[in-house]
Amino acid sequence: MKNTLIAIAALVLALVLPMVVDSSHLNMVILVLMAAQLGVAWNMVGGYAGQVSLGHAAFVGLGAYTSTLLLIKFGINPWIGVVAGGCVAALLSLAFGWSCFRLKGHYFAMATIAVAELVQIFFTEWEYGGTAVGLYVPMDHQGWLWMNFATKLPYYWLALGLLLITLAANLWIERSYLGYYFRAIKDEPDAARSVGVNIARYKQIALSLSAFFSAMGGSLYAQKELYIDPNSVLSTALSIKMALVAILGGVGTLFGPVLGSVVLTSIEEFTRILFGGTGRGTDVIIYATMIIVIAVFYPTGLLGWFRSFKERGAARADASRQLAAHAASQAPKQGEVS
Repeated sequence: MKNTLIAIAALVLALVLPMVVDSSHLNMVILVLMAAQLGVAWNMVGGYAGQVSLGHAAFVGLGAYTSTLLLIKFGINPWIGVVAGGCVAALLSLAFGWSCFRLKGHYFAMATIAVAELVQIFFTEWEYGGTAVGLYVPMDHQGWLWMNFATKLPYYWLALGLLLITLAANLWIERSYLGYYFRAIKDEPDAARSVGVNIARYKQIALSLSAFFSAMGGSLYAQKELYIDPNSVLSTALSIKMALVAILGGVGTLFGPVLGSVVLTSIEEFTRILFGGTGRGTDVIIYATMIIVIAVFYPTGLLGWFRSFKERGAARADASRQLAAHAASQAPKQGEVS
């Protein structure tokens, strides 16, 4: 009940936020929502199934390039392009999983980086995709039909809507048999295999779902920024950020990536404003330090720290009540001689 009330309060806050935030800060809020959505998408395979991918930018880039190329070359509506990009990324995930799921642990993570680098090199050299110069999203049509706007506010609603859809998909995974299988693969793979769980199949399902939603986030990024290139949507730094958002907030939790996105994106924007061009990379140093601290002291992330803090507070309050009750029971009753 308490979690439901918190979720309702967060939704109400998200609905009224554009009314109290000025246009100069609205872009930062949109970036928080978009980073949160990508972190939630990564969490499907990295959090629930325990397969730490550091090459997820390949799926983000595929979504961005698919929707943009369909619009530029064939005039296909971006709404269709968003879904098409997700389907293309899900198809690529089959080859991605086939080549990488043979490996475990850090070898798997390294292999995902290698595959993502190959995808980035391909788009850097592919003339049809604009090479390293990139692609500009045409602005021939504006409005909701073409997902193209002159102001930032509509992008806020799009980013919020996509985040809610991705969270709903994660919630469905948590409560379905897929969630049980994913957690079994993550925690006890040998035991899961012994009871008949096809580990390779369910790892692939987790990766395909994650790729689909990551690509949708990439398509939205392309529509918002109106420009994409391999460095912006296919970089290893983007892959790492997607993982860090989830790890910092609480890997394998529903709202952990959202919390992680608020923290990381705020740090990025703060250091950008504070240091400008001279402080390039300062944000990476700061949140890398935060990740080390979280990994050493609170491996369950910020949400895990908050829960343990509440549990310790409740334990102290319970102990105080017990001591008070014991003291009251030992105190001389009225009329008794001590």
